[in-house]
Amino acid sequence: MAITEESGHETPFLDDEKVVDSCIDYKGRPVHRYNSGGCRSATFIIGREVAERFSFYGIESNLITFLTGPLGQSTATAAENVNAWAGTASLLPLLGGILADSFLGRYRTILFASAIYILVGTRLAHSISSASFKLQNYEKISLYLVALAQGEHKPCVQAFGADQFDGQDPEESKAKSSFFNWWYFSMCAGVLVTLLVLTYIQDNIGWGFGFGIPCLVMAAALLIFLARTKTYRYSIIKVEEKSVFLRIGRVLVATVRNWKATTPTLPAFEEEASGMLTYQSSGQFKFLNKALHGPDGFKCSLREVEEAKSVLSLIPIWVSCLAHAVVSAQPPLFTKQGVTMDRSISPTFQVPAASLKCFISISIIVSIAIYDRLFVPLARRITQKPSGITLLQRIGTGMFLATLSMMIAALVEIMRLKTAKDCGLVDTPNATIPMSVWWLIPQNVLFGVSQAFTMVGLQEFFYDQVPAELRSVGLSLYLSIFGVGSLLSSILIYCIQKATDDTWFADNLNRAHLDYFYWLLVGLNLAMFILFLHFAKGYIYSRRTV
Repeated sequence: MAITEESGHETPFLDDEKVVDSCIDYKGRPVHRYNSGGCRSATFIIGREVAERFSFYGIESNLITFLTGPLGQSTATAAENVNAWAGTASLLPLLGGILADSFLGRYRTILFASAIYILVGTRLAHSISSASFKLQNYEKISLYLVALAQGEHKPCVQAFGADQFDGQDPEESKAKSSFFNWWYFSMCAGVLVTLLVLTYIQDNIGWGFGFGIPCLVMAAALLIFLARTKTYRYSIIKVEEKSVFLRIGRVLVATVRNWKATTPTLPAFEEEASGMLTYQSSGQFKFLNKALHGPDGFKCSLREVEEAKSVLSLIPIWVSCLAHAVVSAQPPLFTKQGVTMDRSISPTFQVPAASLKCFISISIIVSIAIYDRLFVPLARRITQKPSGITLLQRIGTGMFLATLSMMIAALVEIMRLKTAKDCGLVDTPNATIPMSVWWLIPQNVLFGVSQAFTMVGLQEFFYDQVPAELRSVGLSLYLSIFGVGSLLSSILIYCIQKATDDTWFADNLNRAHLDYFYWLLVGLNLAMFILFLHFAKGYIYSRRTV
């Protein structure tokens, strides 16, 4: 017997080859392959994700322009606010994962998040449409409620989509692999449409209308998502798997209580009754072995200790990637650079500065295709590794490319400031500098390529290097890197603003020094990159379970 995530009822499994193991339908009954799940259901879930990305980036991508434009905030204040908001949005998936796994289930959490998106987004769009709009406390709360909705949605919908495929069935296993490819491709496509279409509407038609469209898209996507409710497969959650955090906490408490106990010598791997090899028993964090000895109530099993080790061993990699996460928070400043530059394509049309982010999405899509079809086969011949290069090598490559992106951004900013000075435009901040906005393309493209390496590498790493039942925790840890990075970026900007008397982030960008800030990020990223190489060199990959 097992408890379903949606119904909470015990459901017997039927010994039938047509029944999908460990899944039930919306009424808690066993499901059959021919009328549930698969690509038909997953397609609607992918559509739901595209709508969510369209809605979230409809706010995030142009938020700094909105804050510095209609609301009149300074560049530094707006950058701090955007980073703080984006950082909070990236940290909230930890809460969303706990909520889904322990209480509501993935399906209900998706519905709850959708309701928040639609209701709060509608209220926010209506407020912005008001001629006397100011960012009052209610509107600030509304923005953070959107971040909350994103946090509840993000860790659930991709896992729910993967639940539609049975990994034990050869054909569905292949389809499941394709699902992840189409998932990321579609997500980037949704962001691309946002940058090309929605930012233009916000800049040229109206902010209220531009913030309201995502609400309509979310409502339509929700109706379509609900229409397939009867065909979805809902995973079954075992009772003991709901206490992951309690189990790890218990190991830590037992380690402290049993500190004087003799540390036992452990075998390399634990052999389960099923005959499968599970977790490494030696290596980092040997002090946790003390949790194996002690009085009843403060004694943990070998599996629990190794479970805690597998999570704690990720901390050094997590920490060394924070500087890269700070760099990842800087595209809003790319947008501010673009606002001051020549964006005209024709006498009557100007490219919205925020639309330049589309080159990030395009470069991610192209880079992933080249990486998968060309780079991996070539690297495989050289390294004899099935993946071509290791996950940590992929992450490190992305970190290095991100550093190069910041170097190019600094050089372009130096050129922009020189052009403003040569043209006598230093004290006319609203004037268009006669320098093409296309100079910003290289830094955006290289930034996108770095993300294709680092983001996908980190996602796979934090998914792969934890026990199977902790993979949602692993993905939440991956997302939290960028949440903490955004918050650190906000703190860094605030400290620099105070230390330099706001000269680096002056409202008049022609008198500011974003180039200094970019060079600082280059130095920080290089230092953390060296630290990352140190940790990566000594990291022992856990054995992949199947």
